[in-house]
Amino acid sequence: MKKTTKTTTKKTAAKKTTVKKVTKKPAGKRKPNAAFMAPLKPSAALAEIVGAKPLPRTQVIKKLWLYIKKHNLQDPKNKRNIKADEILKNIFKGKAVVSMFEMTKLVNKQLTA
Repeated sequence: MKKTTKTTTKKTAAKKTTVKKVTKKPAGKRKPNAAFMAPLKPSAALAEIVGAKPLPRTQVIKKLWLYIKKHNLQDPKNKRNIKADEILKNIFKGKAVVSMFEMTKLVNKQLTA
């Protein structure tokens, strides 16, 4: 009787699988993408808002949003839309209203390496 219990314990021990523990990376800051951090020169129209010296794309968008909020150009009913004033119309190719996603696309065309 003891022999059978020993063999069964050996069999069950062989069936056990090892489970690997998933270790998380230590919490820390993400590395910024180098392409976003490259300084780009704004066009003359964009320089009226963000300044003439080269800035990373992220800073250009940040300054543009500060300008939009300062001049209350965000549509109150649909916050995704930006109403262009005279300065922004030069950047937005004459459009009066632009979505925030289209705004980023149009601003990228105003930046050169």
